Order: sequence, then structure tokens, then C-alpha cells
Amino acid sequence: MSSRVTRAVARLTAALGLTVAALAATVGPAGAAPQAMGQCTTSSGVVLAVDFSHWGGPVYRSCGTTPTTGYELLNQGGWATTGTGHDGPAFICRIGYSGHQGGKQYPTPQQDDCVLTPPASAYWSYWHANPGQNTWEYSQLGAMLYKPKPGSVDLWIFGGTNIEGTEGKPTVTPDQLRAHNTRPAGAPAPKDTRTAAPLPPDVNTGPRPENPPPADRTPPTAAPPAQGAAPPAPSTPASPASPSAQPAESASPSPSSSVSPPASPSPSTGKGAVAAQAPGPQVVEAAPAADAEHDTGSYLPAVATGALVLLIGAAAVFAAKRRRRTE
Repeated sequence: MSSRVTRAVARLTAALGLTVAALAATVGPAGAAPQAMGQCTTSSGVVLAVDFSHWGGPVYRSCGTTPTTGYELLNQGGWATTGTGHDGPAFICRIGYSGHQGGKQYPTPQQDDCVLTPPASAYWSYWHANPGQNTWEYSQLGAMLYKPKPGSVDLWIFGGTNIEGTEGKPTVTPDQLRAHNTRPAGAPAPKDTRTAAPLPPDVNTGPRPENPPPADRTPPTAAPPAQGAAPPAPSTPASPASPSAQPAESASPSPSSSVSPPASPSPSTGKGAVAAQAPGPQVVEAAPAADAEHDTGSYLPAVATGALVLLIGAAAVFAAKRRRRTE
């Protein structure tokens, strides 16, 4: 009996150990394909935006492929996240981009050790805007569960908000971040494949035009002298049929030579005028970069669970052996 208990406990311990190892190996990002911003359109790809203005930085935006998850977007193309020891990698505690401050993740370990769940007054909140929508919606799902729609915008901001998303809303609008092009940058314009319908054979379309068209053989007529001008000096009249006869020049100016007064500059387009910019933090495009090093500290819950299971299994085996000696 004791030997069967020992074997059962050993098998259970080994199975649980393999489960923990598999979890640690697969908890990393699945890797959505990063794209240049010009590849995102109003109906394809998803724009990821992260607001670092809490630490004096800009709002970075990048493009990723769909279908994907919010977590995969935050761990591709140079982006990386760190979860908490209490909730695992699914709870985003830190975010970093390799093109900003050398990939430094915020908040820093001095600001938050990411062991316990961050307070509601200082954490990364998750927002969405569906295609064509210019209002933010507070995410009701975690980053690993939410799948953004093609043409939508994902935004992460740091600060305080409530679970209803009525406080601490973003200061930047979705239209300031989303892609407005209808096709990827550099893609050729669609060709017009429509063809004109052939005319019926019995339709009279008129005589065929001459090629080249005949020259105008009407002799030019002399323009009348301008009013008040001196009469021209008498000259030997030319024969009407003579080709050397030239028409008299008109004293009135040609319409093409008239000069119109310059238009007065508009106050909005005058020299030195600049387009008004919407208030809010600066928006910077984050080009796809080398993947940053991912923090393995977020595997702590899985490792701790595995260690606890191994300790329980070892205690059960030791108890079974001790019971067998006393029998």
C-alpha cells in the first residue's frame, strides 16, 4: 500500500513540475508582427499608443498586425512589459520601449517594485477606440484577453482612474492617434478595370476627322485702327491675292498681357502663420525596433506554486516511507 502511495505521489509531483515548467516557457509574448505606421489603415492593423507624459515623455504610437491581443502588441517591435508578482504577467505593471530611454521600463523599480497589485491611483490603465470612434472606452478585459479590431486604437496611460473609466480619462483623442490612410503607404492605387461598351455597328458617328486637320485658308482681315490714333502712313497697297499682305496691329493690349493686382494675404495663411495644434502631449511615431529584453520576474507566481507543490510532494513521500518503517 505504501509503495503505491509513494509512486502516486512521485508521479503527481513530476506532472506538476512539468506543468510549471511548461507554463514558464509559454508565458512569454506570442509576438504580433510589428509594422511601420504607414501600414496601418482605417480598416487594417491596430495602432498601439503608450503615454509616457507622466515622466515627461511623449505619446508613442506604433502599428501591429491583427488578429492579436493587447498583450502581444505590448511585447513586439521593441515593446516590453513586466507583470506583478501577485498577479503574474497578465497585469501590466511596467511598460518600456527600446527606442525610448534605452528600453527603460516605467514605473521604475524605485517607484513600484511590482510585487503587489499597484494602487488605483498609480497604474497603467487600458483604453480602446473602435474604428471610426473618437471617444475612449475603458477596457473591461485584461491585455491577454482583449483582441483589438482592425482599424482600432489601443492606448495605455499611467495615473489614477476608477473601474468605470469616468475618472482619469486620456488627454489625447483617438483621432490624434489612429491611421487615416485608406490603404498602406506605398501601395499602388487601384486600377480602373471598367471598359467602354462597344457601339452598335449601325450607329452613325459622323465623318472621320482628317489627320492633320485642314489649315484655315480664310485671309486675315485688318483690325480697325484704335480710336484717337494717328492714321497710318500711305503705302503701296498690296494686291488682295498677294500672300505678303499683313494685318494691321491692334493698339489695344492683349488679354494675356494684362496684370491683375496681387491678392491680399489671408490672416490665417499669412507669413509666419502656423497650424493650430490640439492640446495634449506630443505624439511620436515608434518605428519597429529590436525586441527589448523581457523581464522574467513576472514568472514568480508560477515558480512559487511549483516550489510549494514540490515541498508538499516531498513531505508526502517522506511520511509514506516513515510509515512503512514502523509497520
